[in-house]
Amino acid sequence: MYRARNIIKNDAVAVKLETITHSSSVQHEYNILKHLEGGIGIPCALWFGRESTYHALILDLLGPSLHSLFLSHSQKFSLETVINLGDQLLSCLKYVHSHNYIHGEIKPQNIVLGLGNTRHTTFIIDFSITKEFWNMSTSVHILFHQGQCLTGTPTFESINNHLGFEPGRCDDLKSPTYMLIYFFQGSLPWLTSDQEKLSSSSILKCKVNTTIEDLCYGIPVEFATILIYTRSLAFSEDPNYNHLHSLLCTLHSTLPAPAACLLDINQPGVPITHSPSPPFFNKPCVIEAVPPCLPLHRSTCV
Repeated sequence: MYRARNIIKNDAVAVKLETITHSSSVQHEYNILKHLEGGIGIPCALWFGRESTYHALILDLLGPSLHSLFLSHSQKFSLETVINLGDQLLSCLKYVHSHNYIHGEIKPQNIVLGLGNTRHTTFIIDFSITKEFWNMSTSVHILFHQGQCLTGTPTFESINNHLGFEPGRCDDLKSPTYMLIYFFQGSLPWLTSDQEKLSSSSILKCKVNTTIEDLCYGIPVEFATILIYTRSLAFSEDPNYNHLHSLLCTLHSTLPAPAACLLDINQPGVPITHSPSPPFFNKPCVIEAVPPCLPLHRSTCV
């Protein structure tokens, strides 16, 4: 991902580039974002096309990821922030699911804050592996089967995804639950100081051997209740989003007054590594790169 400037409107945008191959995950992402257009927490896709040897997706410019902010806050978010993050993510996932999509990779790197008036709004990004769970032509749920490859990041994936089961809406809800516990606890039992070298199999083994009681020790019981509920969901079962919202609402009511429904995350200057500038775009309504370009989010698909 790159930051660039629209030379017509003179405003900043984000550019996602992908080397042209037989199939394009960027075009897939553009089509999905257009179907989801208008939803709160959904990035706005401005343009998709081909430039030189790249597919290019132009998006509204958004702020830092929760991963970057978490690191800059000494790996600890307040309970109020965690609750409000959970409430927003739940609403956004409910919207995505209502359009028959499963995101497939909810993790801190794929959740960003907005800028300006949307600085208290979380956005889900990277819909490159998103898929439909409902067959529109037959009006039936996709079939449950095994033999899938783990496509997401192992740290926040459900145990079922590790085992190669077809992901469902329940798995989209388990990942943010792990994430919220991580944000409040500061870590997870299957993480070490050398996270990059952990294998998927070792993470799975630790997840299986870690009880919910141990995982949620010392934190509000609502987190355990949410995890128990999401793990109890059947593959094709409709999640009770209102139930999950009510658990977060109950937890929010325990906070000292006044507890605003805003994110109390300051956005300091997060150190970001510079990347080479993208190729210049020569169509009149597109983008001119502004070197040096600051990468907003480095996708595993680019």
